Amino acid sequence: MPGPLSGVRVLDLTGVVSGPFATMFLADQGADVIKIEPTSGDITRRSRAAIDKSGEFSALFISSNRGKRSLSIDIKSAAGRDVLAKLVAGADVLVQNFRPGTMERLGLGADELRARHPRLIYVSISGVGETGPYVKKRVYDPIVQGLSGFADIQSQPVTNRPQMIRTIVCDKTTAVMTAQAVAAALYAREKTGQGDHIQVAMLDVMISYLWPEGMMQYTVVGREATSAEPNDRPDLVFKTSDGYITCGTISDSEWRGFCRATGDPELANDPRFATPTARSVNATARINKMAEYIAQHTTAEWLERLDAADVPCAPILRRSEIIHNEQVIARGIIAELDQPKVGRVRQPKPAARFEINQAAIRGPAPRVGEHSREILRDLGYDDAAIEAMVRDKSVRIAA
Repeated sequence: MPGPLSGVRVLDLTGVVSGPFATMFLADQGADVIKIEPTSGDITRRSRAAIDKSGEFSALFISSNRGKRSLSIDIKSAAGRDVLAKLVAGADVLVQNFRPGTMERLGLGADELRARHPRLIYVSISGVGETGPYVKKRVYDPIVQGLSGFADIQSQPVTNRPQMIRTIVCDKTTAVMTAQAVAAALYAREKTGQGDHIQVAMLDVMISYLWPEGMMQYTVVGREATSAEPNDRPDLVFKTSDGYITCGTISDSEWRGFCRATGDPELANDPRFATPTARSVNATARINKMAEYIAQHTTAEWLERLDAADVPCAPILRRSEIIHNEQVIARGIIAELDQPKVGRVRQPKPAARFEINQAAIRGPAPRVGEHSREILRDLGYDDAAIEAMVRDKSVRIAA
């Protein structure tokens, strides 16, 4: 069944993760995403350990580029720019994440392309934005974690040493926000007939993402830092007698439920913990007290007790356990598919499930230039012209 974005053509000129991950969501939702990559291939094809003998695929590349078609061209060459110009004429969306100013130098900037194609939705993803003193910085995920407060909120409670989140949270969150913005722009274009230029900076995304609870003490102007820093308290990882769990006790009913589960219901009346405000002010003492009780029994026993008391809880799964978890299996979250040159691979299904226009994994990640010939033929190039471009290395065709 076609996805909700069936009929939409997206030109993906992005590399690394923030852009490719965003356009992969659009591909899952039915868009025809043409990945325009250099003749050397996307840098993430060679990121970390290769998983095929030729070195063409990495797990990171597969998980950010499934369901796309690959056109491998040198957009700095005259032939490459000619191909791209023809593609833009029939495209709905163009997404790029080059350093600010790069596309303009190539004659492919938003103003120039949208002047010729006013329905085009042009998306520019950057690290810290297109203005300001940091605009020329080379930016990767840890840089944005440092600038946005994410490293600070992860600080060690005792030493206050900042630390990074051990996943590329900035890249991936930027991808989600970008995909949502593209959908909004497509909807607006249906009403107005006009495209747009969407600028998404990773720094902007992560500050807005952190804000609701991570910046509570800086929300009211003139009354900054009037509440405890969230990283002053222990996290909600509790060691049981044989593993780890997490549980939350935000509401009064949840706190009372936890106290009943401990076998010490009178704990609920401790004045340090009796109200939401008291539990927040005395968070460290509360969490440490919870840890004392939880350490006394097994994971299975605690999960049974807490579920019976309607307290939010879960085992803390190791990554090796996720694919075997009963909830993950019941939901069918993880699918398997054949990846050419690699073998059988796992991929999570699209998280947003549509009842009518279904999102789905549309296919494996492409080889470098796997679809170059068919895309060029669709644009009107004959085989002689294609071979000439291959000879002058402005186009790469998958072997």
